[in-house]
Amino acid sequence: MNDHIRPQPGIMEIALYEGGASHVAGVTDAVKLSSNENPFGPSDKAKEAFTRAAHKLHRYPSTDHASLRQAIGDVYKLDPAQIICGVGSDEIIRMLVNAYAGPKDEVVFTEHGFLMYKIAALGAGATPVAVPERERTTDVDAILKACGKKTKLVFIANPNNPTGTMIGLAELERLANGLPKQAILVIDGAYAEYVEGYDGGAELATRLPNVFMTRTFSKIYGLGGLRIGWGYGPKHIIDVLARIRDPFNLSTAQLETAEAAVRDQDWINRCRDDNARLRGWLAEALAEKGVPSDTSTANFILARFGSEEEAIACDEFLKRDGLIVRRVASYGLPHCLRITVGDEPSCRRVAHMIGLFKAGATA
Repeated sequence: MNDHIRPQPGIMEIALYEGGASHVAGVTDAVKLSSNENPFGPSDKAKEAFTRAAHKLHRYPSTDHASLRQAIGDVYKLDPAQIICGVGSDEIIRMLVNAYAGPKDEVVFTEHGFLMYKIAALGAGATPVAVPERERTTDVDAILKACGKKTKLVFIANPNNPTGTMIGLAELERLANGLPKQAILVIDGAYAEYVEGYDGGAELATRLPNVFMTRTFSKIYGLGGLRIGWGYGPKHIIDVLARIRDPFNLSTAQLETAEAAVRDQDWINRCRDDNARLRGWLAEALAEKGVPSDTSTANFILARFGSEEEAIACDEFLKRDGLIVRRVASYGLPHCLRITVGDEPSCRRVAHMIGLFKAGATA
């Protein structure tokens, strides 16, 4: 190690991010339920758009993302001028932190919140502040108590990952109104489309000057492999982010596929309905086998076990059958496994195997 060449403070405190596993050694037909992916994939219209984009790979993409922003605006009834697009919502999160937080500033999030909030804060030299939740649910009063003169950003994933819980819009507005005047509330709506009638915080981000919303095409739209996200909020924040966004951050294939995907809401409605049905079935099936979970509003179940040892043992048992779920000790939940709601055969298989595990563990 060279003592004279050093990274910025905070960077070496970042633990390397580990995504959900995608394979099991020696298993050729593994079922991946570790990354909250849509088991039904993208719509046929999105696939067709991606194929057509192959003929334009020698051309630079649009720098203003105008067509995709217009499509998002049309579907979600938002002003395209207040939308910015990025490489997944992760890039939007990083841009927000880089633009508004630095050394001596604080970035607040909940204790079981998305790991990228802490990673982005440390990368910018800011101080991450994790606030306790109440029974794995965002606690607005605890957040307000943790905020002060150094607070620049407050991130709330709603629904939250990996807990699957969420709070109502009235509570989000109470939080926004109670924040210090220099702080921005960022509502991460990666799973918002899975909640019927929920706007992800869009109305609040339209009406309040200190609220910003992030969204993604990686979940219900089935485009995790393309990495496309977007953000929406007040023009004064959009103007700042636009100044630091890379000019060609999204390819033509990303832009055109996302546009086709967002305009195909029939597919999204079908995926939402199927997820709700299978999520309810899976949660009930696991509860009957002695594995409880909170009511999930996303596309996964946070299964709770009696101990970390039991959770690890169950994970290993599932792996031997080719079922890949996600350990969430890094989120402060070592006794839990996050299980993506897959298609019906996958849900039935994972429930059956957890039942066998529990029967063997308690026999």
